[in-house]
Amino acid sequence: MVDTARVVVIGGGVVGCSVLYHLTKLGWSDVLLLERSELTSGSTWHAAGGFHTLNGDTNMAALQGYTIRLYRELEEITGLSCGLHHVGGITLADSPERLDMLKAERAKHRYMGLETELLTPAEIAERAELVNIDGVLGGLYDPLDGHLDPSGTTHAYARAARMGGARIVTQCKVVETNPRADGTWDVVTEQGTIHAEHVVNAGGLWAREVAAMAGVYLPLMPMAHQYLVTDDIPEIYERGAEFPHVMDPGGESYLRQEGRGLCIGFYEQPCEAWSVNGTPWDFGHELLNDQFEKIEDSVAFAYRRFPVLERAGVKRVIHGPFTFAPDGNPLVGPVPGLRNYWSACAVMAGFSQGGGVGLSLAQWMVEGEPERDVFAMDVARFGRWTTPGYTLPKVIENYQRRFSVSYPNEELPAARPLRTTAMYRTFDEMGAVWGAQYGLEVVNYFARPGEARFETPSFRRSNGWEAVRREVHGVRTGVGINELQNFGKFRVTGGNARGWLDRIMAGRIPPPGRVALTPMLSPSGRLMGDFTVACVDEGTFHLTASYGMQDAHARWFAQHMVPGVVVENVSDALTGFQIAGPNARKLLVAAGDPSLSDLRFLHLRRATIGMADCLVQRISYTGDLGYEIYCAPSVQFHLWSCLQQKGAELDLTPFGMRAMMSLRLDRLFGSWGREFTPDYTAAETGLDRFIDFRKSAEFIGQHAAEEDRRTPPVRRLAAFRVDAGDSDVVAYEPVWQDGAVVGFCTSGGFAHWSGMSVAMALVPREVIEDARPVEIEILGEMRRAEFLTEPPFDADGVRLRG
Repeated sequence: MVDTARVVVIGGGVVGCSVLYHLTKLGWSDVLLLERSELTSGSTWHAAGGFHTLNGDTNMAALQGYTIRLYRELEEITGLSCGLHHVGGITLADSPERLDMLKAERAKHRYMGLETELLTPAEIAERAELVNIDGVLGGLYDPLDGHLDPSGTTHAYARAARMGGARIVTQCKVVETNPRADGTWDVVTEQGTIHAEHVVNAGGLWAREVAAMAGVYLPLMPMAHQYLVTDDIPEIYERGAEFPHVMDPGGESYLRQEGRGLCIGFYEQPCEAWSVNGTPWDFGHELLNDQFEKIEDSVAFAYRRFPVLERAGVKRVIHGPFTFAPDGNPLVGPVPGLRNYWSACAVMAGFSQGGGVGLSLAQWMVEGEPERDVFAMDVARFGRWTTPGYTLPKVIENYQRRFSVSYPNEELPAARPLRTTAMYRTFDEMGAVWGAQYGLEVVNYFARPGEARFETPSFRRSNGWEAVRREVHGVRTGVGINELQNFGKFRVTGGNARGWLDRIMAGRIPPPGRVALTPMLSPSGRLMGDFTVACVDEGTFHLTASYGMQDAHARWFAQHMVPGVVVENVSDALTGFQIAGPNARKLLVAAGDPSLSDLRFLHLRRATIGMADCLVQRISYTGDLGYEIYCAPSVQFHLWSCLQQKGAELDLTPFGMRAMMSLRLDRLFGSWGREFTPDYTAAETGLDRFIDFRKSAEFIGQHAAEEDRRTPPVRRLAAFRVDAGDSDVVAYEPVWQDGAVVGFCTSGGFAHWSGMSVAMALVPREVIEDARPVEIEILGEMRRAEFLTEPPFDADGVRLRG
């Protein structure tokens, strides 16, 4: 066996082989895969082999589409068969809510170029005559759905990788992974040690054990999953054409043809986490004992939905484990805190997602970034607060909800509350309706006595509507207060701090006592972050950005670190409140130093409020007169008491994140993860106005940003007033003009103060210049939308800057 390699991939399932192939496809041939047993050992060999494009995240859906289209290419490259059956698939809707979800998914597919189709019950019966359509309201048909041969597909990936120069060694168990000081790795195996520049953990069922060798914890858990294969069924083998896939979410089942019979699998409620404390190393091509009692209710439901099953015998039962992350998406990318160590784990839908995972990770390794925003599967979306105690209940919840309706406003209850601030008990007693961000409990809104303490999940306006309206009104007419914990925060210090920030950030780095807004770009010019940079003094800077991106940002900073700079993640070591509204200045002066009355927009100052030492910044995401007040967590409650006491006479209104997102729409402010993501450039989203093209330092992404400046991108962010009915834009709804899809929405909602439904969308520049009304498809209905040429609130910025 060789003793050096550029990359060592650990794990020979479909994901590991896909990563290996895509690395060779992008030009890295000195790559090696190590498998403790034989290829496909673990989860791959007993997988049902189905594939589909349906996914709530559009980028994940696009990657699944790439995966499915890749199989023909693999067959042509290798001469091996993947056993493809493109039979199409139908997802059934047995409730108005599920039909709304399918309508929303169909709308997304329109702008993505995926040819899905909404079917009536009669059309479902025509295409899949074995389905009992009683209670079915409709369905979504996807022609790309199908199934394949798991073993043949994995070996096709492996052969294609070998043809590109890769090597594969089986029967070679990895026992240690040891980092060297230069960032490379010693991979110790039973057959010897390999020195590698990069290590990829594609360990599948053993990913936790492989990660532990590197001293890290990956939040994933194997779940036992059971499916049945029937005896021959005349209605199937005499049919003349292969039966389509049918997913019946109401019955927690999926069904497809298998030879002359049917295969049906279940995501049952009484599910079972498998091998909670670690996967045995000697587990491989075994199956688990049958447990019919787990799926009795699901089988009974399936007999009603597919009556032919009652007359069919069971040929065999496949009961085996496969891995889930807490939210069901893969764990992919550079592992924070380690150099040159990559994750390709928890890919529970390996034959839908494996190709996209392999492509994205290979692009990340070879080119420095994937071609699309893959944060939905970025391993950095889970912080170091994640523990096995958190992972287990979240994975069980996700498994049980595999076929549940996913609502845009839904807050899932498992493993909560976990992370809270000093204000949690106080806010809870005040009627807080809680959400969670990056494991932290965050107030969505406050319910009054007698109002429900739970927001009804819905695709339409929820029961929280009136509470959010009250809070918005309170901010705009008096003064609102909102907790500041859920910002990602970094302290940058050192003699080279300014110079380093000038290279990392595309915008102007402010002088002492000032605050600036700046995008952070990748080398290709795409957005890596949307930051506020405050200069406390010449050697101390305070950065704020997305709370959920803090590990991804910390990883980016570490990758670009230079001597003379110290970056500390103080996201949970610094907290406080923002106050906003016409009475905000009066409250600040009453509670703190009277000299704060002259604090100008985008300036900052140290101040004592009560007894608390605070950093006060004149800035507000509400678009109103406002301040951010930062303090240590230990004095947060004291700061609250001071502000609450002085605010009693100024109509102080606590408000949550639902109101915040409504307030920002009054000013047409974009939001990270919606308008601002790595899918877009600064010029496309309007953040180019914050780029400092005149500064002497060459910043990351400068050449790409300058090219966008010379040749403006074809699309641009625009805002619309929508005749929305009882449902507002969420994200990815298509924008229509003259009978064609011309763009898509990035986010939207109801701007309560302005009294209008607002949508933000990326559309071609010529559509913006034309300024004719468009239509936005919301839950299957075309809604007229007119361009907003200026913010509906404080268009001249008098309130914000005055």
